Amino acid sequence: MSNEPLSVLVVDDSALMRNLISRIINSVPDLTVCGTAMNGAFALQKIPRLNPDILVLDIEMPEMNGLEFLTERRERGITVPVIILSSMAKSGAQITMDALSLGASDFLMKPSGSISEDIHTVGDQLIGMVRAYGGEYRRHQGGAVPTISDKHKPTHDGAVPGKALDIETPKPGSASSTAAAQSVTAPSAAAARIVPEKIKPEAAPGVLEIIAIGISTGGPNALRKVLADIDADLNLPIIVVQHMPPGFTTEFAKSLNRLSPLEVKEAEEGDLIKPGRVLIAPGNKHITVEKKRLAATAHLNDDPPRNGHRPSADVLFASVAEHYGNRSLAVIMTGMGRDGAEELGTIYRKGGITLGQDEASSIVYGMPRVAFERGFVGRQVALDDMAKTINQIAKERRE
Repeated sequence: MSNEPLSVLVVDDSALMRNLISRIINSVPDLTVCGTAMNGAFALQKIPRLNPDILVLDIEMPEMNGLEFLTERRERGITVPVIILSSMAKSGAQITMDALSLGASDFLMKPSGSISEDIHTVGDQLIGMVRAYGGEYRRHQGGAVPTISDKHKPTHDGAVPGKALDIETPKPGSASSTAAAQSVTAPSAAAARIVPEKIKPEAAPGVLEIIAIGISTGGPNALRKVLADIDADLNLPIIVVQHMPPGFTTEFAKSLNRLSPLEVKEAEEGDLIKPGRVLIAPGNKHITVEKKRLAATAHLNDDPPRNGHRPSADVLFASVAEHYGNRSLAVIMTGMGRDGAEELGTIYRKGGITLGQDEASSIVYGMPRVAFERGFVGRQVALDDMAKTINQIAKERRE
């Protein structure tokens, strides 16, 4: 049934948190809490009976904690997606990254520690994540994703009417485009309903000197795949904006560094932008680039959020467009809302190469959809092909 709500299993050792989280989820008609569990062991018992579309999981629990649950989940071949609700403390960042490496889909910070009576302040983000990952899982299982009424449906820029949100719902699948780097083609029948404006770049793509990536919801695991499959001899710098809270990007960069053939680090003020290095924007800091005759450097700032985000992909892309123009490759990937779409267009107009993750492989086809509909995406690429495509373009555009 198309109107059957996505079912959510809430796992937290605090009865108060289970209650508060359940209230948030049950507040919208397309989601329902099918059950709760006080630890991972009880969750494992309930999954076969309740058949949830998604789990919301605490990490610190007695008897079987979140990491132990994820380990057992993987060993049992359970594929139900998991969203981690993590403490705000920086000491939990390493554990959260471990959870992602064990198969968790994404994470969301509890705003004030393990017992967060103000959990409602991240309620809209939680609803967006549950819809995205739970909906994707149900579709893959051959089921129908519930329809959302206009009252609860996200607007084009990701906001639910009447609320200051940044939520997009994912859309059903499509095939990736095989168009050339600067030819705009439709990724699916759904996206094709809006015909992108044909924009002629001011110049042809030049010798490639930098790669910039903007990504949000669904990003942690998507970046793990892309950076693991990137060529060791890429010989280009990569700058990444991943929407992530402060305190987590250091460990996130370390986790990526362990699996990528390139050097991956959290960006610091004045870092050299050099071939073979990947810089991850720190949480709550914008990142920009500066290219001078002798060297290129990264800069961090505390300017106001853009599109509700700091770091913002638009801020990065605008800087790349200014300093590199047609010698840049910009990639916009899975994510809620529209961050990055506008300034991806600036890079495109200047002759830079632009890629957008396709609808079928995006957890949330928000940011790349807006960029595509505005005519700024040169090629739609599936996640499985993204690293290969970047590698190919880098080789073709070398001096």
